[in-house]
Order: sequence, then C-alpha cells, then structure tokens
Amino acid sequence: MTLELIAAPSPNFDARRSPPDLILLHYTGMQTGEAALDRLRDLEARVSSHYLVEEDGRLFQLVPEERRAWHAGQGAWQGETDVNAVSIGIEIVNPGHEWGYRDFPEAQIEAVIALVADIRTRWTVPDTRIVGHSDTAPHRKTDPGERFPWKRLAKAGHGLWFEPAPERIAALGRPLGPGDEGLGVVVLRSALHRLGYGLMPGGDYDEDTRLTVEAFQRHWRPAQVNGIADGETRARLVGLLQLAQVGSPTGVLN
Repeated sequence: MTLELIAAPSPNFDARRSPPDLILLHYTGMQTGEAALDRLRDLEARVSSHYLVEEDGRLFQLVPEERRAWHAGQGAWQGETDVNAVSIGIEIVNPGHEWGYRDFPEAQIEAVIALVADIRTRWTVPDTRIVGHSDTAPHRKTDPGERFPWKRLAKAGHGLWFEPAPERIAALGRPLGPGDEGLGVVVLRSALHRLGYGLMPGGDYDEDTRLTVEAFQRHWRPAQVNGIADGETRARLVGLLQLAQVGSPTGVLN
C-alpha cells in the first residue's frame, strides 16, 4: 500500500548518537487516538514517538526518523540500555489492558506492516530487532501485547516467529516456574538473555524471570501469558534462537 503520512509534529525529541537499527511497537493505552496524539505532542508531557497509527489506518508522523523520540523509557534489548537512541517508535492506537484491550482492526494492521516495510527501506533493522515495548521493559510494560498479530507481521517479512512440533515440546519435560532453580533455569535465563532480554543469566526462577517469561509469551506465545515456562514456551524460545542465527526469508519457521 502507498503510505500517506499526516504531519503532526511533536516538540519532544533530541539528537541521535547513531542511526536507528531497532523498531519498537507500542499501543497507546489511552481511551482515544485523539487523546494519545495530543499527549505525544504535549511539550510538558515530554513523551513522543516517530509515528502513530490510528484504528482506521491513518498514519501520523510526529518526529523525523533521524531524531531521537522519547517513547521507550527505561529498558534494554540486546545489550542496549538507551533504547530511544537506537529505535524508531510506532504507537498503535488501542486502549490497552487498562481501558479495554481489543483486537487491532484490519486497516490498522495493514498500515503497521506497510510502515515497518517502508522504514526498513531506509535503515538496516534486523528481524531480531523488531520488538514490543514489553520486550524491552518487562517490569513496566505490556504493550502492544498478546492481541497484536506478531505472526502475521513476521510472515510479511518483519520479525521472527517459530512454532515447534509436538515432539519437540514433549522433549523439554515439566514446566519451570517461580521457586525453581538449577540447570533448567540456568539454560532458560541464558536463552532469554541471548535473544535480547535484559534478564541476566542465573539459576533462580525469581520475579525478574517470571516477568521476562511473561513478556516473551506476550510476543511469541500469546495463547499462554502466565510467566510459567512450559515445554512449548521453551521450545519456541530455542527455535527463535536458531532462527535468529541461521535466518529465514520470511522470519518464520515451523
């Protein structure tokens, strides 16, 4: 689709220190798109994004991609702790978990996919660096959440997706959860860290681990978002790490 951008400049930005190489997706988490757009352009609010995508597919550009917008806050991905410095932020209008989380309309998703594709014609953004706000900040954020069609985005060529075979799931044994410790937890935490999460390797299934697993599930296992690393969650994680290493024309493997 041809992108028609509506100019809606925000004063909330500063200089980048390097070209962007990450795309960060959000939901607005406000009752209306108009309210979200107003806030992202409010000088006193000191928040912004590069783009906002309305439910009807309208695309608003708030900050030039060459500038650092203020959308990520405290977080980390693949060792980078100043996520704003390296990312292009896309706010997707949706009331979110607080105001009545709902499915994203077709026109909106088509616009998001087209926008991501367009951004990638200008900047080198690996599939492993197309993530959600909750991926970079599991302790604080849940957006864009489990209703966002991450699989569809990956099938369009943007991001990663993996669905394991049943025998692969069964081979991983019992679920891991809060209170567990030992080698299985060490492997789990190390794998999450390798994928990009800020969780550091360790042997305890603590609250940090639970929240990180929950964030992983919101993105890559949306049918179960409970912070418990069952066999399917772990199989998807292992498959994604393999996919990230070897690559795929679409970012999707089964």
